[in-house]
Amino acid sequence: MQEALDDLDRRLIALLRDNGRLTTATLAKKLAVSRGTIHNRIDRLVRGGTILGFTVRLRSETEDDGVRAMTLIEVRGNETDAVLTALRRLPEIVQVHSTSGRWDLVAEIRVQDLATFDRVLRDLRRIKGIANSETNLLLAVYK
Repeated sequence: MQEALDDLDRRLIALLRDNGRLTTATLAKKLAVSRGTIHNRIDRLVRGGTILGFTVRLRSETEDDGVRAMTLIEVRGNETDAVLTALRRLPEIVQVHSTSGRWDLVAEIRVQDLATFDRVLRDLRRIKGIANSETNLLLAVYK
């Protein structure tokens, strides 16, 4: 069972999300605790499964070039597996999530330009089993 996170855990995770390469000394200074505390917290968060790993963010993922959008998808009947298979074939769709509420799936689209974006939307609309969709362009990143 996963331990409850306290305020220090949350602040530590926020700093690591922003820059996973910060040293324990830097993290300790920013959080006003000892390096040993930071080391122990990170070990506990990894051991407990809260932190699953550390990764890099590529410049292409953080730059504002290109077009990013979220498409909300309503699936017809029991065709979810077929729709997911078709979505996986579109390399411009970088993530697909199941969700609750009116929509069944949420797909993140990343492309370099509006012409490619238009083509991806046309490809998406041709997928058998998609009853309805709504796409929202992502404009600015604030966090």
